[in-house]
Amino acid sequence: MKKLVLPLSLMVPALVFSQVRKKKDTMKTANIEEVVFQKQVTGKTNDLTTVKISAKDAQNVASISGGIEGIIKTLPSVNSNTELSSQYMVRGGNYDENLIYINDIEIYRPFLIRNSQQEGLSIINPDMVSTVNFSAGGFEPRYGDKMSSALNIYYREPEKFEVSGEASLIGGRLTTGFAAGKDQDGNRKFTALFSGRYRNTNLVLNTLNEDTDFNPKYTDFQTYLNYHFSPKLTLSFIGFYSNNDYEMIPKAREVDFGSLQQPLKLNVAYGGRENDKYKNMMGTASLNFKPSDKWRFTLDAFAYQNREREYYSIASAYVLQTYDPVTGDPVTSYDSGGQIEHARNDLFVKTYGAQFRTRFSPNVNTDIEVGFKYEKENLKDLTNEWRLVDSAGYSIPHEAFIDPRNAADLNLMYNIAGKNHIQPTRMSAYAQYSQKFFWGSNKVFVNAGARVAHWSFNNETIFSPRAQFAIKPDWDTDMLFRLSGGVYYQAPFYKEIKDLEGNFNSSIQSQRSIQAILANDYEFYMYDRPFKLTTELYYKKMNDLIPYYMDNVRIRYTGKNNASGYAYGIDTRLFGEFVPGVDSWLSASYARVYENIDGKGNIPRPTDQRFRFAMFYQDYMPKFPAMRVNLTLVYALGLPTGAPVFTDPYQYQKTLPSYKRVDLGLSYAFIDPKEKKNTYGFWENFDELTLGVQVFNAFNIRNTVSNQWITDANTNFMYPVPVRLTGRFFNVKLEFRIK
Repeated sequence: MKKLVLPLSLMVPALVFSQVRKKKDTMKTANIEEVVFQKQVTGKTNDLTTVKISAKDAQNVASISGGIEGIIKTLPSVNSNTELSSQYMVRGGNYDENLIYINDIEIYRPFLIRNSQQEGLSIINPDMVSTVNFSAGGFEPRYGDKMSSALNIYYREPEKFEVSGEASLIGGRLTTGFAAGKDQDGNRKFTALFSGRYRNTNLVLNTLNEDTDFNPKYTDFQTYLNYHFSPKLTLSFIGFYSNNDYEMIPKAREVDFGSLQQPLKLNVAYGGRENDKYKNMMGTASLNFKPSDKWRFTLDAFAYQNREREYYSIASAYVLQTYDPVTGDPVTSYDSGGQIEHARNDLFVKTYGAQFRTRFSPNVNTDIEVGFKYEKENLKDLTNEWRLVDSAGYSIPHEAFIDPRNAADLNLMYNIAGKNHIQPTRMSAYAQYSQKFFWGSNKVFVNAGARVAHWSFNNETIFSPRAQFAIKPDWDTDMLFRLSGGVYYQAPFYKEIKDLEGNFNSSIQSQRSIQAILANDYEFYMYDRPFKLTTELYYKKMNDLIPYYMDNVRIRYTGKNNASGYAYGIDTRLFGEFVPGVDSWLSASYARVYENIDGKGNIPRPTDQRFRFAMFYQDYMPKFPAMRVNLTLVYALGLPTGAPVFTDPYQYQKTLPSYKRVDLGLSYAFIDPKEKKNTYGFWENFDELTLGVQVFNAFNIRNTVSNQWITDANTNFMYPVPVRLTGRFFNVKLEFRIK
């Protein structure tokens, strides 16, 4: 087999083309010429829509939310309006529409998270990652039933004994690994990787403009084990345990908002506390058998358990007034009142099952994949949540009464109560075919297939055909054209089936999105350095949508398939070595997403992104290469304000202020393995030692994540009081790796 490696950037999807030429000889053998566009790595994928992200870049990025998600948010198709959350929105979808895999096993996230302050560590540990594959839509049939994106992470195997760690003002991690034993070919028999992390964001949350005692503690432990019985047979195990505790005792809050003509101020005094706990456990055992280069079989057995508790009782008293912007003295009081918020919500989720996958590759140009998955689910949900609002002496909502001597009824703003327990089964299967070939002198790639799934809770069966096509013309200009799409469903789970009264709706159906994506990759050299410009146009036609209310990062579905919608947009990304030897990129996008609820007309969905620009930039000092810098910049037009729960979304069609943020990371490598510096004494034990300073929100911009709605009982007008995010924060970080 003859191989030819072409000098294209590492971000190009892996495309392998061949040409079979028959020779006239007695054996009539075929010589297959393989043209490799990219070095194959762990986690090989034929998915044309995939963007590969460097695990090292993800570790370097300055981000509060997490390395992998932090760098994904700089891609043009991804949007997020809060730095404290690892969740993200893709092409008009919401937080629940994204698939996450670790070593091809689907991962679940906590469900009861209400605001980004409660989120702890991302489940993805950047120190264990070898490969990051991200698709913003139009992905292969082997990925599950979500409407927006697929993120597939592959963990690495250590090659020798290693110890690495990180310590900073907001937490730390410690990772160790080793490889033991060798077979007759010199390959390691057993490898193990362990990592523990701790984070406390109390110092970051103290930059909020409010008087609140925070005590958020987040810990997790992960392990990745591999035993190679032979080069053909491997048994692996991934284990994960996470414990997140969030305690908050609010005391007082003061918010200035409004306009120059009508400046407003809200003063709030609090009593009570919130105490939330989130525990997640996962274990997956995988048996991989590769009898030959043509066949590969994988059997996975997995179990996941999620235990969440959301308890809070908080009373507040507030005064809303306008004031003189010069003297600061109050002029007019618009409203005064108070409210009580109470919740005792418990959730238990347990899923276990198995999946079988096989890949047949008769030659280097062809792949046939088939997979089957069985899951047993156990969901127990206890919900008791209500809000009492008092304004001008009346509970909201209230009915006007004629006789003032008669007291008004005491009404709750809302009351959500439910007791649900279901144990459904979910089955799915997929098949896909991939082929690379020459069409004349043009190189062509085709991937087509379908998946089918059935859920016993709503007795629904869905069928999802998907296809991808790419052509690389035989031009002097290095271009690749891609077309992908299909039918993508949002299979319902805990959030989608729960209505606003707290009950599970067994009549709920999957939301559906018909997608088409047209893309172009243009590779070129500038200043003798490689660059790549990617442009993508997409359109989504959606039906059977479930409308939802979005407050901070919590999404409350109405539990009814009574909406339709559509989304369209254009994404562009320039990737390359702006500075020799390190990768950076610029991203820009324009996107719109609309929905039509009960035939009332099209309105923007709560995730309507519009324009967004992002940049990830890395640099170093040529004379002092140990001094490095990375910068993350995001500018995005504000999302819709959203509507308060139980209100008509058509009456709340304004937008939040634009989201603007710059995070900066500065570091100095005292010991760098690439530089091969001579070290002596104690420092001989270190393979890497780096000290860094991170500046989160460098320009101290007070972004708005959502609104708190204050109702004036006299006019029934609801004032949107902004809920703002964190300010500037300096973090010191020490990283090390021991030989």
